[in-house]
Amino acid sequence: MHTQLDNLASTGARRNKVVSAAEAVRLIHDGDTVATGGFIGIGFAEEIAVALESRFLQSQAETGLGLPQNLTLIYAAGQGDGQTRGLNHFGHAGLVRRVIGGHWGLVPRLQELAISNQIEAYNLPQGVITHLFRDIAAGKPGTLTHVGLDTFVDPLFGGGKINQRTTADLVRRIQMDGRDYLFYQALPIQVGIIRATTADPDGNLSMEREALTLEALAIAMAAHNSGGIVIAQVERLAEANTLHSRSVKIPGVLVDAVVVATDPAYHMQTFSESYNPAYSGEIRVPVSLMEPMPLCERKVIARRAALELKPNNVVNLGIGMPEGVAAVAAEERLFDLLTLTAEPGVIGGIPAGGLSFGAAINAQAVIDQPNQFDFYDGGGLDVAVLGLAQADAQGNLNVSKFSGRLSGAGGFINISQNAKKVVFVGTFTAGQLQLNITEGQLHIEVEGSQRKFVQQVEHRTFSAREAIKRGRQVLYVTERCVLRLTGSFEQPALELLEIAPGVDVQHDVLAQMDFVPLISPHLTTMDVALFRAESMGLRERLLAAPLARRLDLDREHRMLFINFEGLSIDSTTDINAIEALVTHLLEPLGHRVAVVVNYDSFTILPPLLDGYTSMVQRLKRRFYSRVTRYGTGGFLKARLEAANQQGHRP
Repeated sequence: MHTQLDNLASTGARRNKVVSAAEAVRLIHDGDTVATGGFIGIGFAEEIAVALESRFLQSQAETGLGLPQNLTLIYAAGQGDGQTRGLNHFGHAGLVRRVIGGHWGLVPRLQELAISNQIEAYNLPQGVITHLFRDIAAGKPGTLTHVGLDTFVDPLFGGGKINQRTTADLVRRIQMDGRDYLFYQALPIQVGIIRATTADPDGNLSMEREALTLEALAIAMAAHNSGGIVIAQVERLAEANTLHSRSVKIPGVLVDAVVVATDPAYHMQTFSESYNPAYSGEIRVPVSLMEPMPLCERKVIARRAALELKPNNVVNLGIGMPEGVAAVAAEERLFDLLTLTAEPGVIGGIPAGGLSFGAAINAQAVIDQPNQFDFYDGGGLDVAVLGLAQADAQGNLNVSKFSGRLSGAGGFINISQNAKKVVFVGTFTAGQLQLNITEGQLHIEVEGSQRKFVQQVEHRTFSAREAIKRGRQVLYVTERCVLRLTGSFEQPALELLEIAPGVDVQHDVLAQMDFVPLISPHLTTMDVALFRAESMGLRERLLAAPLARRLDLDREHRMLFINFEGLSIDSTTDINAIEALVTHLLEPLGHRVAVVVNYDSFTILPPLLDGYTSMVQRLKRRFYSRVTRYGTGGFLKARLEAANQQGHRP
């Protein structure tokens, strides 16, 4: 395969790797396994995909046999616009024989081939495929992980096979040290197709104008180390030896062919925006410019989900309905209290929506997608807010396959299985649903024609049993009620916790479900502020904590942890209350304690500063051996270290 590329190099001459798209796709041969990078339209090599489709259709018209044919396509995230772009260019019978994809919802042409049984088709978790690229590069036999247990990718429930034509097992269930895992089989990659911003003639690639770096490096290494080739699409060329070594994301030693996009439409930053400098970190955009979301069912749901957030949480927001939480966070001034993330690698900032989903403005960092899923799979997420398409009596969810429609799991399995708390959000029913929100109450004008709460889901994308086994908190938030996952591993169940004001439990909730959930003995009304036009004051709610909960005494190590994050001192009464509480806590001890204080976002009215300082000095003279002041990160670290010495969690 490398013969065409290496003739010049074998003579000792330096080879210029720049070729046209048409020349590049001629390096792809019948039966090759092709890995493509991209997230919706971000980082997708559209010009190369167009050239490959053109070659196949032209040769098919001339000879009746399209070239190349019988490709195996493997990709992690959804790469398409739901119509014709992205991997839809691969959607021709004969061009592909097998497709292994993380998400199918944006590639209807490939969907059609899979649903009609014309190709072998697999849906595996997005994060697993990104890790598989990395493990192929490392020469490993596959990826071993807990991700996917008890879902449709588990061999007990189909092993990720989409149709009857698909018979080969790519996933095995194994045990190690008494625990169950899934083993995803590696496969050699003959062609890797990636994208960057700038290339030099040696193939070194930089990504300064890309919104994401994705899995480009992992794909390039996997293809190169499999003895295959790497084709890179870029926006522009630089002179040799002019790219700074720290800006090179893919070294030229891994790249065989460079294609410079000839049409700007084939190298858009996202499939909806040609270039947004805020996505690439060139500028930062004032958050105040974001328009508040109008009061509607989507805002009610997003607000209720936002009530589950706590200061310093690391959060993932899914596409669609969960995107509303970002809008609520902007309106309620929460962004400095949280770290929002997106699975393709964004940490911090404000997630974009629609066909720009995956990018973010004002991001703190953008890391490679495999590393992001390392963070997710290891439990780095405090909260995940994900879409609710279909739930059953046990609390399982389906977002991946519905009768003749194949959406795929994407990163849903990785995220929902590993976040400490999962909040599924969506309307209670779908199809023609019409609601009216007035005077703090919800009125259902026309009920939806499609039920979302069914006896048993068609495709299990989220396992309630695994969530219970792993001790996860799970909520199901709709515009009219809130439920939670409860029960045991053997018998999981849903429990109704809250009901919207103006909604009848029997008529509007229970009668619209295919099963009867447990009813909480403490069934309450959803917060009326969710249903009013004015701000909820959510920032103040998040920062408000009873004073007693802000003090934590570690008697064994003679340490007092004081968490004053977000505390506002507005009167002498506040100062007196602090002094009284600390005195009550420490006076009976008979010895001094070391104090660790977190003053992040602490505020005090200027006239009260002298009084507060005097109070602190009095406490120091009576009770403190030393005082250490930390920001949030150091404060939490100090608490964890103390807890580890004690042998328990704080």
